[in-house]
Amino acid sequence: MERRRFLKVAASAAAAGGLAPGNLLAAPPAVDGRRPEGSPARVLQDTEVALGNGEPPALQFQAYPGGTGALFERLIRERGAAAFERRPLDIEPWDGPVPAREEDVAFLPVDRLGALVRERKISPVELTEIYLERLQRYDPILLCAVTILEGPAREAAEQAEAEIRRGEWRGPLHGIPWGVKDLFAVRGTPTTWGSAAFQDQVIDEDSDVVVRLREAGAVLIAKLSTGEFARGANWFRGQTLNPWNLEEGSSGSSAGPASATAAGCVAFAIGTETQGSIVSPARRCGLTALRPTFGRVSRHGGMVLAWSMDKVGPLCRTAEDCALVFDVIHGADPKDASTLTTPFEFERRTDLSGIRIGIAEDAPDSFAMSLRDLGADLRPLPELPEGGSEALSVESAAAFDFHVADLGSQGQEGEEARFQAGRTVPGLDYVQSQRRRMILMQQMEEALEGVDLFVSGSGLVGVTNQTGHPAVILPYTFGPREDAEHEQPVCTTLIGRPFTDDLLLTVAHAYQSVTSWHLERPSLD
Repeated sequence: MERRRFLKVAASAAAAGGLAPGNLLAAPPAVDGRRPEGSPARVLQDTEVALGNGEPPALQFQAYPGGTGALFERLIRERGAAAFERRPLDIEPWDGPVPAREEDVAFLPVDRLGALVRERKISPVELTEIYLERLQRYDPILLCAVTILEGPAREAAEQAEAEIRRGEWRGPLHGIPWGVKDLFAVRGTPTTWGSAAFQDQVIDEDSDVVVRLREAGAVLIAKLSTGEFARGANWFRGQTLNPWNLEEGSSGSSAGPASATAAGCVAFAIGTETQGSIVSPARRCGLTALRPTFGRVSRHGGMVLAWSMDKVGPLCRTAEDCALVFDVIHGADPKDASTLTTPFEFERRTDLSGIRIGIAEDAPDSFAMSLRDLGADLRPLPELPEGGSEALSVESAAAFDFHVADLGSQGQEGEEARFQAGRTVPGLDYVQSQRRRMILMQQMEEALEGVDLFVSGSGLVGVTNQTGHPAVILPYTFGPREDAEHEQPVCTTLIGRPFTDDLLLTVAHAYQSVTSWHLERPSLD
């Protein structure tokens, strides 16, 4: 905005006693990148640049309270510079006969499927057909898939099969069918964000997570459902259901990834979390999942809900599967300035000696005792800090300003009320809340000084999504949940200090090495 016009608008606002409420609402939509003359655009907004959902702000959130530079210095001091080198994970050979029933194949963990494919005991084409058939059979019941990618999936499977025949095995995910939450762009396919308003939206690019998994040889077979604009399990065709209990939703907003994985319709799936959207559906559907430390996986090509809180992670059957998928998708991406590459050294160990694990008051006793039996040093967890910020409401309002403005131009101002609250938060209040958020991060760092990770029955999604801490969800028993009578796997949560995703998965894998709760599966027939 030119200086003279800025001063004129500012003077008018001052004469009126400040910015009028109307000036805080969405401006009319831009035409050729410009707002109409006299429109109520915000005084400080650059009206010459039209913004959509994805353009990031100049400020980037960092999950380590001391800053990224201090984090790197500490990691190099503790682990050595060589730890930053990426070392692809390998898998154990297949042992024994191949399952005769297709259902038994469909519920195998990714590492076992990878062994079958590598040793050519099953082909990527056969595997893809198994999962496509299950998707077509159970999606009408579960409503877990938005778009089933039959043609592209078969083409990718045939390519993977040809490569493996030539001895060009790319790694454990080569030829493994998977699904992605329908917040992520896949070239040539709809990306609906769970909303009827965007059900015909096609974004002409591939998300970074899709590219990384494709390069690893994984076969994308479906865009899986998300609650509308990443909230809940309800989307424009209905509610995605929990395979363990068809009378309830699968929770959200990674509703489809959780439902499809739990039902054996994909080998693994990719979801997102802003404030509980991986933890909650994984717990509801009895899965093992990783919500990574903020900044470890690129969000490029995905719908933005909150730039300083959105995270991308795998929903799987086992901790080892989560490690195999995370090993491929993590790392810095110049298209997502919040990302960074830090060491990931997952260990297949069953001895937890030397690992200090805090036990929250709501941690399941049986799970804690199993960790103690594996050698872990259990310690009482001090009271953790509480707090929040205006990040989600303000950032989601900014991310969907273009949509609210468009609705306003159509006379539908009340259609997206969830994005209105953040529009009226004063800038001063937002900055002050972010300062308190940093204090919260520092308090968490101090509270966890005596432990390497801790067990939480609730998952503490409110606080730990503000601070960016990683979490692993895993089942520890079988029976009715507190909020439902149906028997199914019941989950708890491991929460680690920032950038200790590998340690969390190592501990979860040790537990799953001596238990079998993660192998339970629903019977949809």
